[in-house]
Amino acid sequence: MKAEDEKDEKGRTHYSDEELAEFRELINDKLIKARHDMELLTEAYTNSNDNDTMDTSPTFKVLEEGYQVMSKEENARLAGRQEKFIQSLENALVRIENKTYGICRETGKLISKERLRSVPHATLSMEAKLKQK
Repeated sequence: MKAEDEKDEKGRTHYSDEELAEFRELINDKLIKARHDMELLTEAYTNSNDNDTMDTSPTFKVLEEGYQVMSKEENARLAGRQEKFIQSLENALVRIENKTYGICRETGKLISKERLRSVPHATLSMEAKLKQK
């Protein structure tokens, strides 16, 4: 963590509007990518691609590079996880609107900016997360 972030977060109870705007932009960027990935996964396991070869192929390539061949079941499982990730990001946007974003649900302290930049949908500080183990 940057020393300035650590010093800045001590004693504060919430992030400023400017900081929340930074996180909103980060989350929106992640949402765009996550929704695109979800589209690709859904196409892969539903064969909605209109590609005739997809109908006869027992396995197929997923994602643009297609470097890994997966079964429909695996794609469906990944799509489920992706859907959960999208929901978590959308929930984070709601917390930003409510000005409760970045507050640990266990300790009530601010989650570090470094953690939120890495995991923008986090609801637990590292302190609380480590206590769970």
